[in-house]
Amino acid sequence: MKYQILYPEAFPVVECKLQRGEKIQAESDAMIAMSDTIDIEGKMQGEGISGVLGGLARKFLAGESFFFQELVARRGPGTVLFGHSEPGGILDLELDGSYGLTVQKNGFLAGSEGIQVDTQMQNLSRGLLSGEGFFVLNVRGRGTVFVSSYGVIHPINLDAGEEVLVDNGHLVAWPSYMEYDMQRASTKGWISSFTSGEGLVCRFRGPGVVLIQTRNPGGFKDWIRSMLPVGGGSSNKSLSDYL
Repeated sequence: MKYQILYPEAFPVVECKLQRGEKIQAESDAMIAMSDTIDIEGKMQGEGISGVLGGLARKFLAGESFFFQELVARRGPGTVLFGHSEPGGILDLELDGSYGLTVQKNGFLAGSEGIQVDTQMQNLSRGLLSGEGFFVLNVRGRGTVFVSSYGVIHPINLDAGEEVLVDNGHLVAWPSYMEYDMQRASTKGWISSFTSGEGLVCRFRGPGVVLIQTRNPGGFKDWIRSMLPVGGGSSNKSLSDYL
């Protein structure tokens, strides 16, 4: 499979060129355009009951779609264009099978053959405090993974023993072998943490690379809410009608 990320500076899309018989899996609404030699199907990852349980876990626990798109070049070579719905970056990563990738919800976009996506439960304190929920995605195997973000994806490289604090709303992905803990943003206590506007952060320890997004989806949603009319006027619509 050959590919390139087009327009990486703004609203990127991935152009994949598949040889006959090659396939790629993507999130359920990722395909933008494809050659007529390519077939697209909704597929579960895994067979039988394990596939059903995996789909249910992604849907109801991690907030992802139940099915993946499977795009297969059945009738000859062809091209697929895919992207994601948020205004943000796309980054390609190569996995060699020696470790997995932990990805926040909505961060996985697509993967080549040999890539598996499972739902992973965080421990109680991390899930309760992180704002991302108890479940994240565990991406593993050998092949190419495409992750997406809100805003630009920025890598933070940590040497062994080096630490960094990251606002949990800005996380995209990190290697499964990295250590991390949740803590309040301010060392002066909970009140100072929340009045600072940060609340909770993740403390990562190297070695490893943490991928972050330069914008916070939750913060953008709060801004949209603040701009919508609430009460008064002749409209009977509530906030839930807009969001």
